[in-house]
Amino acid sequence: MKKSINVVSLKLVKDKSIDYNIRPVRSPLNVVTLVKELIGEADREYVIVLNLNLKLEPNSVQICGIGSLSEAIIHPREIFKSAILSNSSSILMVHSHPSGYVEPSKEDVLITKRIRSAGELLGIPLLDHIIIGQEKDFFSFAENGDLDE
Repeated sequence: MKKSINVVSLKLVKDKSIDYNIRPVRSPLNVVTLVKELIGEADREYVIVLNLNLKLEPNSVQICGIGSLSEAIIHPREIFKSAILSNSSSILMVHSHPSGYVEPSKEDVLITKRIRSAGELLGIPLLDHIIIGQEKDFFSFAENGDLDE
């Protein structure tokens, strides 16, 4: 009995564009400013990936997940899908805490370690995972030394 296999091609589809003035992205505050323009004051968790080129300039941004008030379910394959298709050299992951409380949860720490490990395997390093709260309040795993082994 013969079976069929699909022949596929992959491409990135642009939903829209947003303007930004920060080139290259050098600080968590730059990232927070950029992401706040994208999601505003959302009432649920958003998970965002900034895909960066070699000059640390964003070449694309993806909303990887929208959750509830207190959680968003994400998986490494979803985080890196747009990075691979965008030919990114590194990524920044950002997620929002609508409560305004930016301290990472146990789950935040665990997923950061998984994403970091997956990035090492793929050759697309995770430069930072930033949790944003209200206004310009944020927590940066990189600034706090939490991306080191």
